[in-house]
Amino acid sequence: MLYTLAVIVLVAWLLGLAGTYTIGPLLHLLGVIALVLFVVGFLNGRRALG
Repeated sequence: MLYTLAVIVLVAWLLGLAGTYTIGPLLHLLGVIALVLFVVGFLNGRRALG
């Protein structure tokens, strides 16, 4: 679930980055959110395996 959400946010960030530069800070915020979701999903996945 977190990976799906992270991918959606990452794609939205990339589309916004390629589309327009008028909302720059919001695009970087989306990138940070996607990165955090990937890290949280990765840590939760490792915890479940251990």
